[in-house]
Amino acid sequence: MSRYTKSVLAAAILASATAVGYAATSATSLENDALAISKAKISLTQAITAAEQHVNGKAVHAEYEDTKSGWAYDVEVASGTKVYDVKVDADKGTVISSTQDKVDQDDSHDKKD
Repeated sequence: MSRYTKSVLAAAILASATAVGYAATSATSLENDALAISKAKISLTQAITAAEQHVNGKAVHAEYEDTKSGWAYDVEVASGTKVYDVKVDADKGTVISSTQDKVDQDDSHDKKD
């Protein structure tokens, strides 16, 4: 076996091991997220309603995420020509923060339309 072939084979094995480790971590993370949202005191629908009322708009995207201060809903709301990122406390249903999103950061990784 040539030196080049051994190097390529070693790189492929390392990449495969890394991918398997990442997949296991991701699966565990998804399970933990599912368990966490089941413990939230308010529903996603309630969080969306609070965010929409806060900026007088319509939700276009929402997700449940772990923040520095605990679990919260992150709701993206369009109001007129502006878009806001609104964080809603998962236990109280109150708006934690609301900032205007100058550039839609969630789509920065998407291919151009």
